[in-house]
Amino acid sequence: MKMLTLRKKQRLLFLLCVWCFVVDWSKAETEESEASPMEKTEQASLYSTIQGFVGDSWNGSDLYPDPCGWTPIQGVTCDMYNDLWYVTGLSFGTAQDHSLACAEIPVIRQQLFELKHLKSLSLYNCFTSPNRYLASISIEKWLDLSKSLERLEIRSNPGLIGELPSVITNLTNLQSLVVLENQLTGSLPENLAKLTRLRRLVLSGNRFTGRIPEVYGLAGLLILDLSRNFLSGSLPLSVGRLGSLLKLDLSNNNLEGKLPRELQSLKNLTLLDLRNNRFSGGLTKEIQEMSSLVELVLSSNYLAGDLTGIEWRNLKNLVVLDLSNTGLKGEIPSSILELKKLRFLGLSNNSLGGKLIPQMETEMPCLSALYVNGNNISGELEFSRKFYERMGRRLGVWGNPNLCYNGDEIKNLLDHVPFGVNKCKRTKADKY
Repeated sequence: MKMLTLRKKQRLLFLLCVWCFVVDWSKAETEESEASPMEKTEQASLYSTIQGFVGDSWNGSDLYPDPCGWTPIQGVTCDMYNDLWYVTGLSFGTAQDHSLACAEIPVIRQQLFELKHLKSLSLYNCFTSPNRYLASISIEKWLDLSKSLERLEIRSNPGLIGELPSVITNLTNLQSLVVLENQLTGSLPENLAKLTRLRRLVLSGNRFTGRIPEVYGLAGLLILDLSRNFLSGSLPLSVGRLGSLLKLDLSNNNLEGKLPRELQSLKNLTLLDLRNNRFSGGLTKEIQEMSSLVELVLSSNYLAGDLTGIEWRNLKNLVVLDLSNTGLKGEIPSSILELKKLRFLGLSNNSLGGKLIPQMETEMPCLSALYVNGNNISGELEFSRKFYERMGRRLGVWGNPNLCYNGDEIKNLLDHVPFGVNKCKRTKADKY
């Protein structure tokens, strides 16, 4: 009797396990077969947009039945709104591993602008054949993204020609605008200051011309990079209003005039790069008020003047100082020894005279690159063998006709003989 009862219990337990397995399998099959929780119009717009960029051969309905859930699409980011998936990010090109590769001739379809929660759009190396792709987009379509788009990156598209549409300044939710290394021309939009939420503005490596527009209103901007264009005119005084700015790069343009005193208001700036422009009028003393500077690069501007008017001890955070080819005269002041963190000092191709301060070896412990070539520095290099070993090929002292080195200090160390400098001649009196 007990054996019979045990068998019944075992049979019931077996049937219960089978029932649970069937229910779980059926549930999983049902969930897998269900359509993704995404509006049909949103999904259709997504598929059409992707096909425009990667080619009609792409069939998302077969490959990605659930584009944001179980089978997410490469280069697509989604988020939930009211229990439904919506596209929040699209990345096309080869900048990142998760981006979708573009077709030979991509097409920007209108369905892109129907993705009403799109926050981020990145186009990298998509447009290689010359075309005015951006200009072909209607104002209305751009405005459809004005409520959602926070990040727009258009980078390394050699076929992207024409002007930067001014309507982009109506995308007032933008926090990052990067238009980098394309072939865009024309002037910068005058009303860039409308983008008051911007934290990063990078428009470098294009062919933009004209003046830099006023930037009042961009109080929260952290990075401003307009380098490698053909911009001209003076630096707008409103740049001094960018109190949050960390990096300012306007290098490799045709900018001119004096360095504005308003730069002293940039108390948080760590990088100021104005190299390869036409600035003049000497080093403004207000630069010494920018105590947060880590890199100061003003090379290849005819600033003229000398180095004695700056209180270098105020710039104690400097790691890079490049004033090469700026028309400097006079001597290198001993106050430059206050730059204890300096690693790179570039003073080449100027008209500096006097002696090279030997205390640089001991008073500037981080210095690992020193370039004073192409000046009028004279006398004997009074550095030790250890200093020459430390500097190696990063010591540029050639092109100073009246400069020589002490051969006794670097005897048997031919690899570290200062290039382009003669050995000092010793008289009989020197030897005794």
